[in-house]
Amino acid sequence: MKLGFGRSLLKALRAQKKISKQIEKVVKATRGRTKRKTSRPPKPILVETTAFGSNPGRLVMKSSVPTTRLPKNPALVVLLHGCHQTPESLDAAAGFSKLAKERGFVLLYPQQKRANNPQNCFNWFRPSAVARDRGEVRSIKQMIEHICERHRVDRSRIFVAGLSAGGAMTGALVANYPSLFAGAAIIAGMPFGSARDAMSALRAMKSGAMPPLGGWGRPIAEISPEAKAWPAITIWQGMEDRVVKPVNALACVAQWLEVQGIGESSGRLEEKPWGRLQSWKMSGQLKVALYSVANMGHGLPIKKRKSVTALRSGDPYVIPVEISAPAEMMRLWGLSRFRI
Repeated sequence: MKLGFGRSLLKALRAQKKISKQIEKVVKATRGRTKRKTSRPPKPILVETTAFGSNPGRLVMKSSVPTTRLPKNPALVVLLHGCHQTPESLDAAAGFSKLAKERGFVLLYPQQKRANNPQNCFNWFRPSAVARDRGEVRSIKQMIEHICERHRVDRSRIFVAGLSAGGAMTGALVANYPSLFAGAAIIAGMPFGSARDAMSALRAMKSGAMPPLGGWGRPIAEISPEAKAWPAITIWQGMEDRVVKPVNALACVAQWLEVQGIGESSGRLEEKPWGRLQSWKMSGQLKVALYSVANMGHGLPIKKRKSVTALRSGDPYVIPVEISAPAEMMRLWGLSRFRI
């Protein structure tokens, strides 16, 4: 009787020990998974660089560099966000970092600080911010130089694009450093030299900028009198824009045509499913183009998705329509997909 009881107790203890070991294994495995999850947070798509120069404009530098399939001498795309935006919000909605990964180029996002502008706008209307080698344009140029040296960028393939205040700043960058860029896109922006302070900027945006004495080409000719060649400029404008009056896009066109000595009457007009395209060429090469997008307000156009559930971009200034500005930029700039 006692022997049988002892054997039963021994079996029970062994079973309990076995169960305890199994529980311990499960707990250890769970802890391991938890540790792995907490110790490896997802890497940010855009990485900040704190030391890139004297930074007189007090801007923030962020970039995205593909870790795979990056050419030995990649192209560089510089993107300037609009008011009330951040590089992250613009990138998430427009997908430029995905394009950089697919097509093997380096992506640079200069970012404004609210300490510089309460609306988070680049100060395109302040002469001190857009004068050559001063202010914000100087800071952005320093970012470009830094990233070119670090990643051995092909300096013949540097492109710049900007939305709204970023579009106006894009024009300022090209006006100051025309030889630095191979192509530029001004999206819902303003002509260079169209304002001197915040009040005159708001009036010009709402009512249309008045041409300066000597014509729209004069502000650029004064700042870059030695320039002989200019990058191709595309100008994008929503026909229903209530923030930047569409007449300002015509002023941008007049500015870049005048500075290059191109007659407005030499352009070609095409009606498109998405709106209207006007283009001007010299020696068979595109110099200036105006994309007037129908049924679009103030923002960057991206192609509508077929999915009914994906009608909004997540950023109110990135607008689904019948044409994609990012895709058209890639085509015009020769940034093609990798061939597998």
